[in-house]
Amino acid sequence: MSEHLLLAPLLESCFRRRLTKQRNATPATVASYRDALRMLILFAAARLRKRPAALVLEDLDRDLVLAFLDELEEKRNNTVATRNARLAAIDLSSTTSLPPTRRPLVSRNAC
Repeated sequence: MSEHLLLAPLLESCFRRRLTKQRNATPATVASYRDALRMLILFAAARLRKRPAALVLEDLDRDLVLAFLDELEEKRNNTVATRNARLAAIDLSSTTSLPPTRRPLVSRNAC
């Protein structure tokens, strides 16, 4: 059986280690990234009919992320710039929280 990684500890690591310490991000940047990831988690939970705390990394596949980004544009009337800012938050969290062998296909290169 493969090991499923829960999102909460991974995201916490991303915020504590990468954003605040390594990148010295401003509080506004941290809040923006936090909000983007919160929206993604709520979208994924609703679409997959899971509790947010029950989501695992593998739930956030390429198709789900693309559907989330499309919804931002269509239902929330976000501009392309806002969509790209949200994608940057997702990309950072997916590429810095894990070793390279466990990184999901949700980065900008996958879109």
